[in-house]
Amino acid sequence: MKCGMSVASAVVLLAVASCSATAQVRVSAFDDYPEDNPRGNVHLGAPIVIPLNPTARAVHFGWGFNVGGGYNFTKNHGLVGELLWNGLSPTNEALAKIRTALNDPSVDMNVGLTALTGNYRYELRGKNLGTYFLGGGGLYYRHTHLSKQVTTGKNIECTRAWAWWGFTCTGGLVSENQTIASWGATSGGYNAGIGFTFRVGEPPYRFYAESRYHYAPNSRVNTQLINLTFGIRY
Repeated sequence: MKCGMSVASAVVLLAVASCSATAQVRVSAFDDYPEDNPRGNVHLGAPIVIPLNPTARAVHFGWGFNVGGGYNFTKNHGLVGELLWNGLSPTNEALAKIRTALNDPSVDMNVGLTALTGNYRYELRGKNLGTYFLGGGGLYYRHTHLSKQVTTGKNIECTRAWAWWGFTCTGGLVSENQTIASWGATSGGYNAGIGFTFRVGEPPYRFYAESRYHYAPNSRVNTQLINLTFGIRY
């Protein structure tokens, strides 16, 4: 509950900051500063990854990076292509249960989420402050990795944690004699978010802070998370 409240608070604060930035944007800003209105756009960021349920039942906070670029049709409308990578680790509870069931305390796990997306961005930008809204979709690839190859035993209760790491279940139990070291799945997904910018140095370079929701369905456990990203763009 505390984690959920913290996430909600962070998103609300970012939304308020964005609205504040919007209020300070003047319509004539682009006419006054044409050098701050490039045809191309590029960004590089480092997100803090906050899983949401059901993802949060298997993994906790992580980190990552994103890089992208695109074309601005006008001062307000643009397209942005992006490559995103998120790294996540199992929750202590999920890891403990799996280690106990396998009778192997040395097993460790991690997961990488890679996404290639195309997004539409609507932006209002003043001389120093700006705000934007963006959303789109693309391909999401989730790859789980165990530190060693493991084989499942009998009568192991199936939970979302087992499904997340690639194990199959039958009749509420983890299927016996599965040997797994890694597992991957690709699916379509979508994202939507809000952010604000602050000019640093000479235009068009800007610092940006952004909150974006990502969702990718999966036959076992859906991927749902929020990326709080900080970076540089123009």
